[in-house]
Amino acid sequence: MTLTIRPLTRELWPEIETLFGANGAKSGCWCMYWRIGSLYRRRPPADNRAAFQTVVNTGPPPGLIAFGDSRPVGWCQIGPRRQIPHIEQVWRLRPSDDMPVWSISCLYIAKGQRRRGVATRLIEAAIAFARAGQAPALEAYPIDRRLSPSSSSTGFVTTFERLGFRPVAAPTTERPIMRLILQPGHD
Repeated sequence: MTLTIRPLTRELWPEIETLFGANGAKSGCWCMYWRIGSLYRRRPPADNRAAFQTVVNTGPPPGLIAFGDSRPVGWCQIGPRRQIPHIEQVWRLRPSDDMPVWSISCLYIAKGQRRRGVATRLIEAAIAFARAGQAPALEAYPIDRRLSPSSSSTGFVTTFERLGFRPVAAPTTERPIMRLILQPGHD
């Protein structure tokens, strides 16, 4: 499958709707969890959808969408960590220092497209996207599948390790904070 990856802009909104489906990619989340916390569970998926559409329409692009054979097959939420304020409320993901990192906070791959390299390609594109945005470093919050059987909408440690990310903190062993330095002098 040939993949094309593009920043999510208002013109591509119909494509993210197709990828996520009527109720959102994960229980009506619409990639709002890291922005508003558990409130996303207490309100209708349509409200989360509308809020995320506002994020997309307002810009800058909140992430990248992957297309396989012209169909949307994957999503990666990426941007400055400050754009996902709820992450500061999660004790195991609090910043390990004051570096103004960018974060990969969500990965969603369509059923039938998983285990085909889409997540890896999205992460590679996210690295390039963060570099272009002058991010000093890129963080991720994956699950270590060797220690936890959980499924993950944040990716797996082994994928990030292969791409050069290294743990900077591990408040819980099964979910380390991993970082890739992008700009010299920031390690």
